Amino acid sequence: MDISRQKKGYEPWYKSRLWQLRFFLREEMASDAEKERKKIIMVSPIARPLAGKKLCKKTFKLVRRASEAKCLLRGVKEVVKAIKRGKKGLCVIAGNISPIDVITHVPILCEEAEIPYIYVPSKEDLAGAGATKRPTCCVLVLTSPMKGIISEEDQKKLKDDYKEVVKEVQELTSSIF
Repeated sequence: MDISRQKKGYEPWYKSRLWQLRFFLREEMASDAEKERKKIIMVSPIARPLAGKKLCKKTFKLVRRASEAKCLLRGVKEVVKAIKRGKKGLCVIAGNISPIDVITHVPILCEEAEIPYIYVPSKEDLAGAGATKRPTCCVLVLTSPMKGIISEEDQKKLKDDYKEVVKEVQELTSSIF
């Protein structure tokens, strides 16, 4: 490179901020797509009915809202205990659990208790929606809190989201079976 160009402050095109930003964004988009692809690849073959992208978003929104309202049970042990005690709700199960034997009995319990259930691709996303840092195998979304009272407005929003997601889950389940 010519010394006179260096003195005037010219940089090669690949060092300019604009090109660095474009390269960074391209990598980010590629890594997001790759992450999504890896999530789908890691899903167990028995994870049926598996939620699509739209239903996943709605389900995670419902889980987040239930977590804020303290209407959420996390983990296999709590979910199984609540189902056996007769609690009703929506069971959301992560599809990328390894070994899968940890949760294979949960759908059977849900079917016996007539509780709708749905698989989502990632346990990490499920934990994020449930406001925990630890990856979660399954959660049970209840329509009323275990303890305490929530405001009428929050209760109404929670029930509306719950009904919408359950309706789509039942449609998806009926189309599979």
